Amino acid sequence: MAWLEIPRENLYLSEQVIVLVSCGLSFLGSVLIIFTYVHWPELRSRPRQLLLFLSVVDLFSAASYFYGVLRDFQTTSWDCVAQGALSTFSNTSSFFWTMAVALYLYITIVHSQQSLAEHMIYWFHLISWGVPLLITVAAVCLQKIGYDASYVSVGWCWINIQAEDRLTWMLLAGKAWEILAYLVLPVLYIRIRKHIGRAHRALSEYRPILSAAAAPVYQPRTIADKKLVFIPIIFIFLRIWSTIRFILTLCDSPAVHNPILVVLHGIGNSFQGGANCIMFVLCTRVIRSRLLTALRCCCCKSADFRENAVSEGSASGYGSTTGTQDSQKWSAHLPST
Repeated sequence: MAWLEIPRENLYLSEQVIVLVSCGLSFLGSVLIIFTYVHWPELRSRPRQLLLFLSVVDLFSAASYFYGVLRDFQTTSWDCVAQGALSTFSNTSSFFWTMAVALYLYITIVHSQQSLAEHMIYWFHLISWGVPLLITVAAVCLQKIGYDASYVSVGWCWINIQAEDRLTWMLLAGKAWEILAYLVLPVLYIRIRKHIGRAHRALSEYRPILSAAAAPVYQPRTIADKKLVFIPIIFIFLRIWSTIRFILTLCDSPAVHNPILVVLHGIGNSFQGGANCIMFVLCTRVIRSRLLTALRCCCCKSADFRENAVSEGSASGYGSTTGTQDSQKWSAHLPST
């Protein structure tokens, strides 16, 4: 493969800005998901906990990509290797946690084996943290991470483009797991949706009988937030552009540097945390209402603090007499508490 025959194109400023904004929004989105999980224990569930772990690695991915796009590396350096190692670990771990969420929902909803799903949590941790760590450490020790001329990245470092076995390491350090996720996630997703649909129809048919008998109603939707099954759709829609550029690179196609594909690749690799935040925080009524309430409380506390500061300033006697009289007149029109 004559990859190096295609000249490296520098990123346009517009491309950098768009991808940097995507990274920033993804970082904030991941932080918001983590905040809601930590701040409101009553909203915690096992699927939400798995989403928490996914958000942690998405946060690191967004941070590493932000630094890489900002630097727009032109050669292999120590910070290029550090950034490439962090993005390799977090990106690969994100693949495993995404499949872990889908597998947990599949076992719990379709097969109704809660105990088996709980037992799988330990394996999820072992695989989703351990395998990416081993791959990353091996790649760093063997000096496989470095400058890749933006063939399969958008300014950041990944597998060194000059490594003889670069294709093997690109597959091992992400692409093989990404393609595996494309095959596994839709199957699990379709099975879950079909099962939920059948259960919902059965529940609608027998609801009058169950209501009359005051019997407890079993709903698979209560096992986990039903929106979590959209994680595979989000994953595939965002990641497919990276795979397309990878295939174009294998084919030695100049289209690998198409500006639209470059931007879509940059957004897709960096925005999963933001997309998950939109779906599972901003579009979830319970969490959204709590966030709005928390914001109102913060605004009220800030207003009370300013009022107290004005009152204390007036009582302390500082400032001119005119200013004190004006403050008293203004205070007289404040609503009583």
